[in-house]
Formats: sequence, C-alpha cells, structure tokens
Amino acid sequence: MALKKHLATITILVKDRQSHAVEVQKILTEHGHIIMARLGVNPSRLCIKHCTGVMALIVEGTTKEINALSKELDDFYGIVAKTTIIA
Repeated sequence: MALKKHLATITILVKDRQSHAVEVQKILTEHGHIIMARLGVNPSRLCIKHCTGVMALIVEGTTKEINALSKELDDFYGIVAKTTIIA
C-alpha cells in the first residue's frame, strides 16, 4: 500500500540570507523531489548586508517527507520554517 501524499506550503524566514544561502540551497536540493514550486522575496530591497529573506515552497509528499524538510530548515540557526498541510 502506497503512503498518502499531501499538498503543503512551507513558509521560510531567513534572518540573514547572504550568510545562509548556501545552507538553505543545500537543504532544498536534498529535498527537491517533493518541491513543486518555490518563491523567494526580498522584503528589504535596499538592504545590502545581513538582509532578511522570505521564501514560500509548495510541496507534495508524505507527512514524513514534508516534516523532515521543515524540521531541517527550522533547526538551522537563523531560519524559521512553518508548514501548513492543505490537502
């Protein structure tokens, strides 16, 4: 029996996107098989150093896969990730 897949959003706040870009990209690449869409927003367009970044992911996977991605991001210092399972 196949595990049920869910559709979810993961909203990510990166407190210093320049410092964390490589780590965030590595995590997203490792979980790329469940990521359907990704949007990155620079809320402080005039910021040059230590800027906050916001990302939104749309993912499809098992609850375990979705929670693993969210937890890996959220456990990283300077990153907050919140998940909402929609379907």
